[in-house]
Amino acid sequence: MAQTQSQTSANARPGGHRPGSEVMIQITGMNKWYGAFHVLKEIDLTVHKGERIVICGPSGSGKSTLIRCINRLEEHQSGSIVVDGIELTADLKRIDEVRREVGMVFQHFNLFPHLTVLDNLCLAPMWVRRMPRKDAEAIAMKYLERVRIPEQARKFPGQLSGGQQQRVAIARSLCMSPKVMLFDEPTSALDPEMVKEVLDVMISLAEEGMTMLCVTHEMGFARSVADRVIFMDRGEIVEQNPPELFFSNPQSERTRTFLGQILPH
Repeated sequence: MAQTQSQTSANARPGGHRPGSEVMIQITGMNKWYGAFHVLKEIDLTVHKGERIVICGPSGSGKSTLIRCINRLEEHQSGSIVVDGIELTADLKRIDEVRREVGMVFQHFNLFPHLTVLDNLCLAPMWVRRMPRKDAEAIAMKYLERVRIPEQARKFPGQLSGGQQQRVAIARSLCMSPKVMLFDEPTSALDPEMVKEVLDVMISLAEEGMTMLCVTHEMGFARSVADRVIFMDRGEIVEQNPPELFFSNPQSERTRTFLGQILPH
C-alpha cells in the first residue's frame, strides 16, 4: 500500500497553529469488513492533540466508516483504536468513556424534532454528566451564543434552516466539552448558501485548538484550516500530507486523478 507520510507535526499552519505532541487518537493495523467486503484495510493513523485533519476521497472509499469507528458507531474486526488512552473494545464501559470525550456531527442533523433547541442541547449533559437542569441550560446558551444562534433556543428544529440546524448539532456536541470533534460531511446536505455559515463555525473551533477530524469535499476549508489532508481510496489511506504539499504536489496517481475531478480547472 502506497502511503505518503505526513510531516505535519513539524509544520505550523498559517496563523501560528501547531498541533501538540500529545497523541489523542492512535489507530494501528485496523481492518473492518461488511460481510465479505473489506471496507477498511490496515489503517494506521496517529492524531495529535489540537490537530485538524481533513479526510477526502471518492464515494465508498471508507472515509465515513473510519471516523464512525473512532467512537464505535461502527465496530472494527482487527487492529486497535486508542482514544485519549482508552482502547475501544467490546467493553461497553470503555465505549461510553470514549463517547463522553468525542463529539460527532453528522451529515443529517439528528436532532429530536419534538424537543426545542434548548432541550436538545440539555439532554446529554443532564443524562450523561448528571448535570442539574439550570447548569445544563447555562452551558447550552453559552454554546448557542458560540454558534451565533442564541435567539433560536425556544424554537423547534423544524422551524430552523438547514444551516441553523447543523449549527445546533455542533453546539449540542460542544455541550459535552469533547476533546475531539468528528464531522461526517457536515455541509453536504445543505443548500450552497448555508454552507458558509457552518464552515465559519468549524473554522472558529479549529482556531481555538479543537482536535478535529472532518470528512468533507470542501477543499477550500482543507486548504485554509487543515494541518493534514488524508486521501482515502478503496479502503486505504493512499496519501497524507500538509495541504500545501497535498494540493501542489500530490504523490499518488490516484490522488492526482481525484483532485483533477473535484478542483476547478
